[in-house]
This record gives sequence, structure tokens and C-alpha cells, in this order.
Amino acid sequence: MRLAKLYRYPVKGLSPEPLEAAELPAGGYFPCDRLFALENGPSGFDAAAPEHQPKIKFLMLMKNGALAGLGTRYDEASGVLTILKDGREAASGDLDTAEGRAAIEGFLTDFLAAPELRGPVKLLAAPGGFRFTDSKSGFVSLVNLASVAEIETAQGATVDPLRFRGNLYIEGAAPWAEAEWPGRRLQIGGATLEVLKMTDRCAATGVEPGTGRRDMDLVQTLRKSFGHIDCGVYARIESGGRIAVGDTVTLA
Repeated sequence: MRLAKLYRYPVKGLSPEPLEAAELPAGGYFPCDRLFALENGPSGFDAAAPEHQPKIKFLMLMKNGALAGLGTRYDEASGVLTILKDGREAASGDLDTAEGRAAIEGFLTDFLAAPELRGPVKLLAAPGGFRFTDSKSGFVSLVNLASVAEIETAQGATVDPLRFRGNLYIEGAAPWAEAEWPGRRLQIGGATLEVLKMTDRCAATGVEPGTGRRDMDLVQTLRKSFGHIDCGVYARIESGGRIAVGDTVTLA
């Protein structure tokens, strides 16, 4: 097995950013992943005492599929998030400033129409030691590309693996081999990951990356063809280190 693709998602619900390598911190989160979330009306999130919140409280593809039609870029050094619509810059703002956040919030409030919005969009920044992940415990998500190929065959149409919004995409494993990984460890480059659980899927996978069209029901395809709604696994970073595209993946 080898690491075929690597992605981060700086803003929960917005587009992925490909990476060639990443430095994984032991016991921590995937670097620059889910650093921000877009509050859809008051969520009750308290940055002084952060707690995991259901994703339904934020803008996300399960309910707000049009977000997948936007391209985004986040520059860690400057703190600037740029949003592209139809390939052109539509909004940009320094997320470290009130003015920059307001520019992003204003664009998205205008971009998404009622009844999708329960109130003005508010950009939230994760305090230290916290991220806006879907899972309380799984801070790194892995997807087996062979399983995606099986889903594609069952669907009878091309299925972009990015529908599953994983951090690590692995090739060379047997289809559904990841079902046997929970409780075991993966060695990837200089890091060791403890696999925690399978990832159950929702309607977000029905949204086509790049267009925002809701064009298929992969949850139903999974249920009918395979008897479950899982694709991929969540893992914890047990031993930190550098990983890179092309690295061998070894199951302990």
C-alpha cells in the first residue's frame, strides 16, 4: 500500500487543498485542518470552553451543497482566505481581522439563500487544542481508493474520491480492507496512526465536487450494494512524523 493523495480542509465545508507532505503531531490534529467553521445562525459554540458540536450547526455539504461549487485557498502565513466562484476571485479576507472575516461572512450570506440560512453566517476560529472535526476522537481521516472504485462500479457512474473528504487516500489495499483496520496501526512515513473506527457517510457524498450539484445518492448505493454506509476510517496520530505522497503504508 502507498499514500496516493494528501489533503487538508482549512475551513469546514469548503474545498480541499492538496498537499505533497505534512508533519503529523503526536496526539494532535492533521495540520491546518478544520481550523475554521462557518456558523449557520447561533450555534452556542464557546471559544473559551470549546466542545464538539454537531456539524448541522455549521455550513456543510450535507445541507449546503452549493458550497462545493466554490474554490478556496488559505494562506497560513498571511491568514488570508480567498474564495473563487467560476474560477474568478469572489471574496478575500484576512481571517485574523474582523474586517477580513466580515468580507467572507458577507459573501457567503449573500451566496446561500434562505431557507438554508438560519441567520447570518459567522466565521469561527478554533482555539488552541481544538478543531471543528466531524468526529470527537478521529482527527485524521483515511480513504481506501479501492473501496471507492467498488462504489463507483455499484453506482454505475464516475465517483470522485474527494466526495469523501479524506485527509489521506491510500492505494494498493484490497477493497474494503479498511473494515479490518480498527484497533490496528498503520505506519506511514515517519508517523504511526492508530485506526479507531469506520467512517459512516451522509448526504454530503451526493454533492459533486467543483460544481455543487447534488447528482447521486451514495448513501443509498452503499446500503443497497454493501449492507452498510461506511467508507474510510478515522485514526489517531499515535507517533508523530512526516508523511508524504508516495510513502509506503504498512499495517502492523
